[in-house]
Amino acid sequence: MAWLLVVVAGFLETGFAVSLKLSHGFTRLWPTVAFCAFALGSFGLLTLALKRLDVGPAYAVWTGIGAAGTAVYGMVFLGDLVSTLKIVSITLVIVGVIGLQLSGSAR
Repeated sequence: MAWLLVVVAGFLETGFAVSLKLSHGFTRLWPTVAFCAFALGSFGLLTLALKRLDVGPAYAVWTGIGAAGTAVYGMVFLGDLVSTLKIVSITLVIVGVIGLQLSGSAR
């Protein structure tokens, strides 16, 4: 259950990163409201998960999902540059998070 919270929190991190961009420096109301809601949800779920999980692997999964999700969202929906290096780098982030998870946290 704790890992499910981390995964959902990671997707909410993607939401708050995208909303932060769309808020244009907190000058647009609804993206700013969305940023606040996504951020509170993400940090709240991560906080709950950390009661049961080791901080290193949980944080790596949370940030990995957020970073990879944000990069993919940007390329698909926001017109961010798509390049082979960017796709390879996103893949390496995911592989690194999986490797860290497999290396230790048994809880």
